[in-house]
Amino acid sequence: MKIALTTSGNDLSAPLDSRFGRALKFLIYDSEAKTFEILDNEQNLNAAQGAGIQSAQNIARSGVKALVTGHCGPKAFRVLAAAGIKIYNTSAASVAEALDQYRTGKLVEASTADVEGHWA
Repeated sequence: MKIALTTSGNDLSAPLDSRFGRALKFLIYDSEAKTFEILDNEQNLNAAQGAGIQSAQNIARSGVKALVTGHCGPKAFRVLAAAGIKIYNTSAASVAEALDQYRTGKLVEASTADVEGHWA
């Protein structure tokens, strides 16, 4: 199963980005192969509007089934939920810590967005 995590870095030790739509990158972790790839999100970093929706569409196309991030706004949440992607919020400092929280069942699936739109 593929899991997307928000980050500004290029590996598991990178910091977890607390923003979803305006995260610099997504680390897409394959839990079966135990490998990952980096999906660039720079085009949405400074978007005037629609960053969350575009980011959600991008990770949905990559085949992820779960997203682990700091925060997710309402428009992105709707797109992700419609794509069947489960959303988990965490305050973990690193991608590795967030991934460990996910794998050990310490994260609770979000039932709604946890921030307003255009959250910075």
